[in-house]
Amino acid sequence: MNEASPTSLCGYLLIAMPAMTDPRFAQSVIYLCAHGAEGALGIVVNNPAGTPKFAELLQQLEVGPVPPLRVLTVRTGGPVESERGFVLHSTDWLGEGSLRVDEGTALTASLDILKAIASGEGPEQAMLALGYAGWGPGQLDSEIQANAWLHAPVDAAILFDDDDATKWRRALASLKINPLLLSSEAGRA
Repeated sequence: MNEASPTSLCGYLLIAMPAMTDPRFAQSVIYLCAHGAEGALGIVVNNPAGTPKFAELLQQLEVGPVPPLRVLTVRTGGPVESERGFVLHSTDWLGEGSLRVDEGTALTASLDILKAIASGEGPEQAMLALGYAGWGPGQLDSEIQANAWLHAPVDAAILFDDDDATKWRRALASLKINPLLLSSEAGRA
């Protein structure tokens, strides 16, 4: 991508290359919710948070019922605003303030979606993340040019299933890439 004709990767997966030097993003898979001239925002989808658990988070927020009728895995969505929760979900449920990312996926940061999920309702597919990954203007494009990231079309299973340990390899496999054959060195021909 170049500055003259930026291409939005909104709705795509970012896949960290083996040479990723930032330990917060090593082997991460990020779903890009926004990408444009003003920067980019994404949610890491394969980094489960140890704490809090979903029920504990609902108690802290005074959202019932507790225990919830439906439980989500809480993930670390990125290092920015790590105390703020974001629900990445299918578009069969949209609330006030939901950001429709693409035809099948939306992002919501309101308590309404947590109440719906706790009550056993809400979107069919959902994941909860604390925090997000953010890039300033041109920063993500520069990182992609420096071979820090690959991008791939979204796969709902990679976004929403709980098999976090295999998401990075599965995302690479969607591009027909064997991670064992990737070099950690970047170069130009």
